[in-house]
Amino acid sequence: MNRTTLSLIACTVALAAVTGFAAFDPPAASGTSAAGSATERPVERTGLLCPAPSFSDIADTAYTSFTPVTQGAGSGGKAALEAAAEQSADGKGGKGAGKKDKAVLTPKPPGTPALGDTSGSDTPALIGTADGKYAPGWTVQETTRIAAGTGRGLQGVTCTPADTDFWFPGASTAKGRTDYVHLTNPDDGAAVVDIKLYGKGGAVKSTVADGITVPPHSSEPVLLSTLTDDPQTDLTVHVGVRSGRVGATVQAQDDAGGGDWLPAAADPAGSLVLPGIPKDATDVRLVAFTPGDDDADLKVRLASPDGSITPAGNETVHVKAGMTSAVDLGPVTRGEPGSLILTPTDKAVPVVAALRVVRGKGSSQETAYIPATAPVGRRATAADNSAKGTTLSLTAPTADATVKVTASAGSDGGTPATKTYTIKSGTSQDISAPTGGKGTYALTVEPVSGGPVYAARTLTGSSDGVPGFTIQTLPSDRGLVAVPHAEQDLSVLQR
Repeated sequence: MNRTTLSLIACTVALAAVTGFAAFDPPAASGTSAAGSATERPVERTGLLCPAPSFSDIADTAYTSFTPVTQGAGSGGKAALEAAAEQSADGKGGKGAGKKDKAVLTPKPPGTPALGDTSGSDTPALIGTADGKYAPGWTVQETTRIAAGTGRGLQGVTCTPADTDFWFPGASTAKGRTDYVHLTNPDDGAAVVDIKLYGKGGAVKSTVADGITVPPHSSEPVLLSTLTDDPQTDLTVHVGVRSGRVGATVQAQDDAGGGDWLPAAADPAGSLVLPGIPKDATDVRLVAFTPGDDDADLKVRLASPDGSITPAGNETVHVKAGMTSAVDLGPVTRGEPGSLILTPTDKAVPVVAALRVVRGKGSSQETAYIPATAPVGRRATAADNSAKGTTLSLTAPTADATVKVTASAGSDGGTPATKTYTIKSGTSQDISAPTGGKGTYALTVEPVSGGPVYAARTLTGSSDGVPGFTIQTLPSDRGLVAVPHAEQDLSVLQR
């Protein structure tokens, strides 16, 4: 008889560090771990997916890669972004298929941004992988400038990991809108995806949105208006993956109002935070959807620099089960930056939500989107910042919070710089981020004490009088993972 000792906890620790997931409770919000329960380690492998940036021949796209310096990370490793094959309407490989394109950038070691750029309509989606010291918190930003035509202005998106379930409130198939959902499959096997559409009357009938196959290592843009003959001004899109996994992001473009990327909203929840509404927003539209069987009644509050207020005439919003609801809040911020906070008036019912935000008027207007987001958690990271074109918004919806913000060294040199801020309960603050570097830099946001913090970053860049802007929310950068303490050896006896 041979006795073999297998430490199950040790196996779980190794798996968690590689995948970034563990079936254990995360550390407490205070930053401490429950005694004997779990600790944190840097992840050892990260994957990111960047959608194809534009169908416009006059689009210019910049990519920025950044890995924060993370205590405990290894000394080796590598990171790379490779072109995905994009599928044509007949399912055959299109641009990027069957070839190795030159990488748009080569990621640099932790603490230093790396830059790359492309132009034109033939830039493919990108599949990124990072391991070792490059993995913890690896962040890639895709920012596109389009001088004219549908979607003109500034479009930005933070590249995301693959998943199996996505909600996009705020899409549209109305006249003048050209909305695509981009599906990217990073794996060796095909993914099978269902797309469900929900309008103001409930589920929108479609005969072609189920069982969409995305081949391995490829990307497929799906034009939402081709999925239904029933145009909808306000639409919620649900992307569910039957097999495999994908990255999914909606590109929402308007003939008259520019456009931007609409990232997936946070998972359905009873209370939601939508941070980072610009102070000069000329129109804000809330789109909400509840996927369950119960209606939701939500209290609407605007967290401003001086505290929370209730928008006049929009104190509450009623969201019918299975139906998309939209509320026009107008210029709700009225010259001060703000964040929208949604809480249940009575019973908590899970809801997803997003904001359509407009700056400017008439032919000089531009549009961006703010989905409900998760809190910063242990740390959040935003790449592609500049001294004049970046605004960082921080919101503390329930309690005072102290937050440390660090600006990295720049792409052209310099040193990191750090400042600490206190955000009062119920307020939203646009802060003047520290700068210590030259050129493009990254920001990391780390809560120090107090309640949960929500964050968003706005990039601006006007062109020909059009106030181009794009907003990215900042949930956790997934740099750390909670793993169990190996305090007990669980053994099995092998005969």
